[in-house]
Amino acid sequence: MASKANAKPPTPMTPQVAQRIQSSTAKTNGGNVPKGSFAARATSSAAKNNK
Repeated sequence: MASKANAKPPTPMTPQVAQRIQSSTAKTNGGNVPKGSFAARATSSAAKNNK
């Protein structure tokens, strides 16, 4: 198994990054962001991290 000694800590999802992901997904899907998609999960995560 690979060592995680040099692994970087995870970067929290920010509202700005989630907005870019959601915008891109909406453009691809005719204005819709599918429920359960990565964009939806990113937005949820950003909201929780922003508290």
